[in-house]
Amino acid sequence: MFFVISKVFWFVAQPVNLTLLLVVVGLVACACAWRRVGYSLVSAAALLLGLSVWSSLGANLLAPLEDRFARPEVSPENVAGIVVLGGGLEGSINRSRGGYELNSSGDRFVETAILARRFPDARILVSGGSGELLLTGESDADTAPRLLSALGVAPERLILENKSRNTDENARFSRELAKPQSGETWLLVTSAFHMPRSVGLFRKAGFAVVPWPVDYRTAGDEGYGFFVDNAIDSLQNTTLGIREWIGLLAYWLTGRIDQLLPGPA
Repeated sequence: MFFVISKVFWFVAQPVNLTLLLVVVGLVACACAWRRVGYSLVSAAALLLGLSVWSSLGANLLAPLEDRFARPEVSPENVAGIVVLGGGLEGSINRSRGGYELNSSGDRFVETAILARRFPDARILVSGGSGELLLTGESDADTAPRLLSALGVAPERLILENKSRNTDENARFSRELAKPQSGETWLLVTSAFHMPRSVGLFRKAGFAVVPWPVDYRTAGDEGYGFFVDNAIDSLQNTTLGIREWIGLLAYWLTGRIDQLLPGPA
């Protein structure tokens, strides 16, 4: 139920859809002679879209998330495994064409292939089923073997988890498959903005991991202003930032993580 509610809520709450909804409701209010309400809603829609597209709002939402964890120095002999969270592959395209097309979070899998070479004895656990409410594509865990094998990772090193639909399930299902032992070091590879929520959930699941953030979307020094990035990137950053902060709040309020903003231990 949590999964379904979260998907429906986010469909409404993401900036573009919320803007459209505010405009439609505002126009209906104006047509019903509630002009003050209608004008207020349309103005709010314009402000939301303007800030999302032409300001540094998105970068400033993402920066504190991306700066929360830094990559550690890890010696090769201490790494037992690497967990990479899905979300970096184009599931619907890969299902149709049988390839391994990457999306904007594809750095997760590129870095995993690099780490696999750096730590040749580490197991590679790919966690990622379909995160869509209506299944339309191939899961990342099903596509990843083709990509990682092409990049030189031996298939026998892979552990595949293709049932998870969100990060909470990523953490719980990964622990069940990895069966981490006391004293083992497992790296967690995911997007830097996604790392605080991921670490909080893995801790809650009893799976101690070492964060290895990738896929940075900000330089960390954008400041505040307008027209500091192209409109598409600004909109995407705002959408990601709002989604991640809402996710942190929702997981904290429902007891799935112990801190609103998990940080280094």
